[in-house]
Formats: sequence, C-alpha cells, structure tokens
Amino acid sequence: MSEPSSRASGPRASGPSIKVALVFTGGDPVPDAVLAHLPNADVVIAADSGLEEAQSLGCAVDLVVGDFDSVDPSALADAEDHGASVERHPAAKDATDLELALIAALARGAQRVTVVGGHGGRLDHFLANALLLASDAFAALTIDAWMASAHVTVVRERTELRGTPGSLCTLIPVGGAARGITTEGLQYPLASEDLEPGSSRGVSNVLVGSTATVTLQHGVLLAVQPHALGERT
Repeated sequence: MSEPSSRASGPRASGPSIKVALVFTGGDPVPDAVLAHLPNADVVIAADSGLEEAQSLGCAVDLVVGDFDSVDPSALADAEDHGASVERHPAAKDATDLELALIAALARGAQRVTVVGGHGGRLDHFLANALLLASDAFAALTIDAWMASAHVTVVRERTELRGTPGSLCTLIPVGGAARGITTEGLQYPLASEDLEPGSSRGVSNVLVGSTATVTLQHGVLLAVQPHALGERT
C-alpha cells in the first residue's frame, strides 16, 4: 500500500479559528469524487472499517477507534506504522464505532465534523448513523456527512446548501418538530413554518440556483441532497 497523503484535500473550512475533523466510518464505498468536497482537516479519525475508506481515498489517519470487528488487520497495522493512534473498545459497548469517533472529535476540540461513509450494509446501521448526526450530544458541532452519493447537513439554526440548480433537497425533522423554518432558494419555499416528525412535506424540494439557505427557530433538521455527487434523471 502506498503511503497516504497527510490530509484530505478540498475546500478550506470558513474561518481560520474553526477546528475541523474528518470522520470516516464503514458502509458502502464513497465515490472518489467526494475528495473535492472535503474540507482540509486538523484531525482525521476512522471508526473501525472506516479506516479502509480513508486509506482508499489517500487520507492519512490520526486516530482509529472501535472494537475492530470489521477492519482488515493489515490496514490497521499499516495505519499504526504511519503514526496513527489506536483506541480499542470492547465489542459489548453502549455506543457504535461512529458515535465513539464523534466523541473523540469533540474531545480533541473539533467544532466542525464531516463524516464520510455510513451508508449501505444494514438498514438499522444506516438509520442509526443518520439520526446520530442530529443527536443533542453533538449540538456543539457543525456536522455534515457524505453517504454514498448523498450529502447530509445537520441544520440547527441556519445553514447554506450548495448544489446543482434543479437538484433535489429533502428536509427531515429529527427528535421532534422543527419550527419556524424559512427557506430561500428552494422551489417550494417555507416561510416561518413547521415540519412535524413523520410528515413528508419536506421531501423532494428543488434548488432553484446553486445555493439555498435554511433557517429555523427551534428543533433540528437533516437536509438531505440525495444525488450531490451526480444528479440522476
């Protein structure tokens, strides 16, 4: 295996004071095109077999966490040879490997986290991964994720979404109703309106231009752009 690059390349996080973490987790492989969208990271953390995802994209890993029930032992040994720290947890534990990785990012002072992976495999894992991003435990973090070809953004107060004009965007309330939602740049706007859990009203909205903004007064949304790495007709 060739020596990985020191950090993922991609757009710089806004503001020089923001500490950024990349967290790689298991699931279906993420397309190489995701590299162009990843921020430069101050720390790179892999959750178990997410290590192999990081290595396949040429990203050097600072820390690997998990119970290591799914990672290739040779990949783990290679990471240690290149200076990665390893944090081992028992298989009988109260948190998934991804949750442990997010906890580790918080402990290392991260303010923004981009997760790579977490899609595919078991449906229960995928649902748990998506909901975990919006957990109150990580409310202090600005979180987004690249899952297969989809981009998922956690919206707590305000966020700006970027994409191809005409591309899809779905707004999903998590953990209760999302209230006072206002959107700009979406074909079907919301003006200080609410979305209740279980409602499909936020599904399949459309970006009018290359950017859109979503603000809300209370609650949490997942903004899902399902084909962010390439639109399907």
